[in-house]
Amino acid sequence: MSILVTGATGTIGSLVVQGLASAGAEVSAFVRTPGKQSFPTGVKEVVGDLTDVPSLRAALSSVRTLFLLNAVTPDEVTQALVALNLAREAGIERIVYLSVIHADKFTDVPHFTGKHTVERMIESLDIPATILRPAYFMQNERMVQQVIQGYGVYPMPIDSTGVAMIDARDIADAAVAELLRRDRATAPAPRVMLELVGPELLTGESVAKIWSAALGREVAYGGDDVVAFEAQMATSGPSWLAYDMRLMMAGIQKFGMHGADGAADRLQAILGRPLRKYTDFVKEAVAAS
Repeated sequence: MSILVTGATGTIGSLVVQGLASAGAEVSAFVRTPGKQSFPTGVKEVVGDLTDVPSLRAALSSVRTLFLLNAVTPDEVTQALVALNLAREAGIERIVYLSVIHADKFTDVPHFTGKHTVERMIESLDIPATILRPAYFMQNERMVQQVIQGYGVYPMPIDSTGVAMIDARDIADAAVAELLRRDRATAPAPRVMLELVGPELLTGESVAKIWSAALGREVAYGGDDVVAFEAQMATSGPSWLAYDMRLMMAGIQKFGMHGADGAADRLQAILGRPLRKYTDFVKEAVAAS
């Protein structure tokens, strides 16, 4: 019996596949397009789609443990609920679901409240699962790195309420640890929820200073205008996603992204090492550019 990883070619999913394979687990990577990505030796590529029930049902038929990651799409909730129902149908009792921090608080943000709907299903049906709630990914900054370096402006309107950004590698390592724990347990483990946060709270101004230091020249914070942010996002992506991101930024300005007391310490204990810092991520990003 294997561990099925959905979203296996994405930022988090590909790292999870690598981590599980390195740990000697039997891994199946669920992909829409065969041969799109090279996986570690021994990883089985399973072709299908989360919107195609027959292919997903077949993929789950010989699986012991499921890592459920749904991309931010208009039908994200449908994909997740179908996958969970089919997993229950297949008798899978070991699940790790990638949600988002404050899914219950950012109620007007589509992809947040969608993930909260999935969390509610997991809770109401008492599905043996780990719900991972990561904060904003450091790797999301790659989308705006050219703007930062080319124009000397940090454009993400995250304000000053504080965001505990987390490195995607730390998220993936936490997912691997939970998948292995559940997969190796003799019986289904109780449901748990883990907030995945970085070791520090970052603001628009503090992030701009970190980029300034890494680049050796001034980078200014672009300000808190979420309307302008939406307009800029819409030039390079679908309008529904730009609006979703605008609502998320407004939520960040209002609530911040803070883990509960001790969340970072608990995550470090799970990983057995310190969490990666934003300064180091920026240095790596600049060196690679």
